Amino acid sequence: MRIYAVGGSLRDELLGRPVSDRDWVVVGATPEEMAARGFRAVGADFPVFLHPETHEEYALARTERKTAPGYKGFVFHAAPDVTLEEDLRRRDLTINAIARGEDGTIVDPFGGREDLQRGILRHVSEAFAEDPVRILRVARFAARFGFAVAPETMALLRRMVESGEADHLVPERVWQEIARGLQESRPARMVAVLGECGALARVLPEVAEHAAGDGAALLSARLDAGTAFGLPVRFACLTLGLAPEAVAKLCERINAPGECRDLAGLAARERSAVEGAGILGAEQLLALLERTDAFRRPERLERLMEVCECDLRARGLERQVPRDRIRRAREAALEVDAAAIARDNPRSVPASIHAARAARIAEALSRG
Repeated sequence: MRIYAVGGSLRDELLGRPVSDRDWVVVGATPEEMAARGFRAVGADFPVFLHPETHEEYALARTERKTAPGYKGFVFHAAPDVTLEEDLRRRDLTINAIARGEDGTIVDPFGGREDLQRGILRHVSEAFAEDPVRILRVARFAARFGFAVAPETMALLRRMVESGEADHLVPERVWQEIARGLQESRPARMVAVLGECGALARVLPEVAEHAAGDGAALLSARLDAGTAFGLPVRFACLTLGLAPEAVAKLCERINAPGECRDLAGLAARERSAVEGAGILGAEQLLALLERTDAFRRPERLERLMEVCECDLRARGLERQVPRDRIRRAREAALEVDAAAIARDNPRSVPASIHAARAARIAEALSRG
């Protein structure tokens, strides 16, 4: 029984990046032997065990065979006679197919260390093409590390897209990988790789159409600007420029979570009003606040202004989002005693509150 450190934790360690949880592969063992040593089985599809003390994952060396389209159509084989190299061969990229023994010896049968040094994402074998999720993973790794995709791997990605393998991606996995890629340090690289291999048009066709031609540079600049903010803002930067209907369709198809879906749709509808709020009068500012539900959800208004800030920066415009003016308008409107108005004007409450808020905003703006 031999134990090796493998996968992303070893890769990140070799890159000098922070490492949290480690992954291990066990060669020459049976499930019974693992259980006898106190490991707890947790794998449903293949034997994976938790260490009795560290609770890190230890997987028995295994091979896999494709049996159906998509990423679930696999049969796994784990047995004591499966070698370490056979286990590493089933992995996606050479940089993830490196192992280190308990004595510190590095096992690198596919040149992963050299690809790490050169900054290359290269597939291990043709078996890579059996799992469409790997298309998204390569793009995500490009966003994380800034690595180039090897020409032969890019060619393989294109063949996978052309063969229809990418069409088997389910919404949950698409969103999971896109969201993780957007949160990397170079999200524009993910979009560029997906576009180059043709997968962007399959998983995010609205974005692909909008980014065609000169739109790609603006999209890239927005994504770069969005790295200063959280996922909802980054996602809204990805979809900014699409019509509200297109945003809604995209979000529905990939099952985007509510906060991301909401902000992206809001930005599609209100970007022009927010970016031009510096010249809006009291009535127009109040209308903007009402449309964005800013009185009940001020944090959403703040995220919207962050999206618009990314847009202005991406377009190279010197002006900024008039945050202070918008905030001042909201604060002034909140000074209105809506309850008192409701008591005094029970037959025209909404109109009376609106008029009082507009007057208070106008007064605040006049004071500068």
